[in-house]
Amino acid sequence: MLFGMILLLAFVCGYLIPWWAACALAFIAAIILGRTSRQAFWSGFGGLAIAWAALALLKSIPNDHLLATRVAQVFHLKYWWAMLAVTVLIGGVVGGFSALSGLLVKKVFENS
Repeated sequence: MLFGMILLLAFVCGYLIPWWAACALAFIAAIILGRTSRQAFWSGFGGLAIAWAALALLKSIPNDHLLATRVAQVFHLKYWWAMLAVTVLIGGVVGGFSALSGLLVKKVFENS
């Protein structure tokens, strides 16, 4: 449930609001739906990683990966898909830590 919520929110906010808002939404979703630390981290990681991969591909495929290839060259990567992999990894880590932070904040206030 948490994974699906984060995935949906991250995908929708990718079109409407800045990129960092997905992290705030993962944080809030983990406060509401999170149960364990492992579940929160991996749900946040997977949800944001998949959403960012889908958003990047939806924007990159129509122009035949031209911009992605040029950005990859700036970072000394040979292929556009390597830039996509770096993007997905960064998004996943940020989402995972955001959701984990949300769950830990929830646990602090539950134990008080």
